Amino acid sequence: MALQQQLLRLLKLHQSRLLQPSAACARGHVSRPSSSTSNDNLDCSPLLENLSILGVDLKSAWQRQPGVLRKAQTNEHGLAEFLSHKGASRDVIASIISRYPRAITRSGKHLEERWKLWHSILQDDSEIIRILDRSPESFFRSSDNEDLEKNIVFLTSLGVMPRDLMKLLSTAPRVFSNSLELNRAMVELLKSVCESLGGRDHEAFARAILFKNAYVLIRSTKRVSANIQFLLTYFMLSNAEALNLLQSHGAKILDLSHTSLERNIKNLQAKLKTLGCSSSETKKLVLKHSVVLFVSAERLNKKLDCLVEGGIDVKHIVGRPNVLDFSIVTLKQRLSKLNTIGYDFEANGIGILDMSKKRFQQKLMKLQVNEK
Repeated sequence: MALQQQLLRLLKLHQSRLLQPSAACARGHVSRPSSSTSNDNLDCSPLLENLSILGVDLKSAWQRQPGVLRKAQTNEHGLAEFLSHKGASRDVIASIISRYPRAITRSGKHLEERWKLWHSILQDDSEIIRILDRSPESFFRSSDNEDLEKNIVFLTSLGVMPRDLMKLLSTAPRVFSNSLELNRAMVELLKSVCESLGGRDHEAFARAILFKNAYVLIRSTKRVSANIQFLLTYFMLSNAEALNLLQSHGAKILDLSHTSLERNIKNLQAKLKTLGCSSSETKKLVLKHSVVLFVSAERLNKKLDCLVEGGIDVKHIVGRPNVLDFSIVTLKQRLSKLNTIGYDFEANGIGILDMSKKRFQQKLMKLQVNEK
């Protein structure tokens, strides 16, 4: 209740009041008395009034990082001016600060240096703004620009090409916010896995996994190691099977929580067993299409039941597990249309279910014409 009352007081600030920047503001910082930790002084804080004028959601900012709102020095004016100059709209600036208030603690020098490093990869201000709008933490989380530069050099040394660095920064920017030690530790883990499996090019193995799933770099080595070990032991994979799986689609499941991975694998095996499949057939399915392990147990079971009830032999599903990527609605619609014209899945297989919408419609029209 006390927190709610305090937030209500914060939200009653006069948003229409325009503050004249002091000398400190002109330098990009707002100074406040150290006694601002008291509730009364917090209510009249120039920082909160400044943020309110910028359109920041104070309640959201307070809930996320309350300590920032009590800091003696911040750079909200400098940050807003900097981002605006780079092409960010007022709404985007307000959203960034609302979701990641710590952004206002970064100095103008830090912002310029970090932007320059990001720009060396993306070379497009508008693209950087889009990433900041999507994930402000990725840019503002770290105050260490040196680590960012070291990560770029480190990833380049692994053979990561500029176009791939661009992809990494666009899709997994937090990779570059990590300390160099964390990224190096993950790469060393992947290289050691390759070595233990008899692989020859350890760096190529690590690089292949990063290209398939850069998000492993923002997970703990403990999680990734546990997932790899579980896959190896549960399915009794040979070295060749493990190397092939981990360097391909299997890389995408390495950053799942270990609990989820274990639960989904055991559910898949139990469900397939009830449908007459052996453990080796479950292994075959995972080696062909391990991303099925992203699907929750309930959804996966419903998809399998839908296919079997529609006349599909489970062995066809094991042989072509990509059909499990489609929604239950799509599968039911296709099965209904094909069963209406008497399509023989046993003779023709289930490849038709794994087609794009356009190709499926074309194939269905041909079948209907032939039937007539």
